[in-house]
Amino acid sequence: MTLGTLLGLVLLKFIDSRKVLIINSIISILALLVALFGTSQQALIAFPVIGFFIATMWSIIISLALNSVSDSHGSFSGILVTGIIGGAFIPFIVGAIGDVFGLKTGLLFLILTLLFILSIGFWAKPLINNKTFSN
Repeated sequence: MTLGTLLGLVLLKFIDSRKVLIINSIISILALLVALFGTSQQALIAFPVIGFFIATMWSIIISLALNSVSDSHGSFSGILVTGIIGGAFIPFIVGAIGDVFGLKTGLLFLILTLLFILSIGFWAKPLINNKTFSN
């Protein structure tokens, strides 16, 4: 994930943050599908690939959100930080689904969370785009 974060930092100097979020989300979704439905050898590669590409998502989401409002950044960032609670509930949901239908099906729930992150890349309207070398 550290390498993914560093690569994301470099990519943000060349590509708009929304595009980085979209690309990373799509690759993470595809890697999750390969990890769940591919061979065990493919899963050994796909799970680290997921970590590599999700490494930049949280910071980009927070940045896009705060950059999409003109005031009340303190209150809004407090609301955004409550999103960390999702990190506590999602594993329970995955586990509950896994107990009833199997772990593979439970892990498919993560596709929904990644699709939501992907949607942020499309509907976020930042007031100022991140500065890239092409700007």
